[in-house]
Amino acid sequence: MPWSGFQWRLAIIPAPTLALGIYGLFGYHFLLFVAFRMAPAVEANLVNYLWPLLIVVLAPVFHKGTRLHWPQVIAAIAGFTGAVWVITGGQSVQSDFNMGYLAALASAFIWATYSLMTQRVPSFHTAAIGSFGFVSGALSLVCHFAMETPTLLTNNDLLLLLWMGLGPLGLAFYLWDAALKKGRAQQIGLLSFLTPLGSTLLLLVDRQQALTPLVAWAGLLIVGSAWFGRAPSQLDAANDPIFGTHSEKS
Repeated sequence: MPWSGFQWRLAIIPAPTLALGIYGLFGYHFLLFVAFRMAPAVEANLVNYLWPLLIVVLAPVFHKGTRLHWPQVIAAIAGFTGAVWVITGGQSVQSDFNMGYLAALASAFIWATYSLMTQRVPSFHTAAIGSFGFVSGALSLVCHFAMETPTLLTNNDLLLLLWMGLGPLGLAFYLWDAALKKGRAQQIGLLSFLTPLGSTLLLLVDRQQALTPLVAWAGLLIVGSAWFGRAPSQLDAANDPIFGTHSEKS
């Protein structure tokens, strides 16, 4: 509501657009948590972090004004390599096949295609992300009671959930949508590899640990890939030309 200036009508969107939002927010998280239950967390997280690379590679499929250039492919692979170094800490990972990896891969595909398809539907105000989240949250509760042992939440749990929803997790969805509306999807995908790097740096600060050479090199690789993979031409549209003909309501 604050994002829309308390104009609740901005959160009302066509059914196909709402379905896309549920596909993205609910589908992504449902499969990601299935992956974490079935497969080792580190390995599942690595597979899931293919979504920035998928955004770079699939952008031309969804955005007619976007082209795929070899520097962007190389940059995406380099950025993913940096993410692997950060997530694994340079340690070896399990290579045994696990069905959870398929769920992680599917979750990556869902987030990448959701992000790209938001430019293929009629223009909607970023405040509508609240509608996506509301329905996705309700479906998540249904899945919890149907598939898991019901959990009793303490007051501290409720406060933490409120903080996560209003703070880093919820706000991230709004900022992500706002970024996709204004920037180039491929460049945003490359910059997304900064996420595991940022979380690792926060952990080092929280634990009062020194920056390791591996994290430093991974950071250079990720930042360098974002620079190397920048759009070589202004002809590469920031978003789909069809979407660009619609002005977002404020």
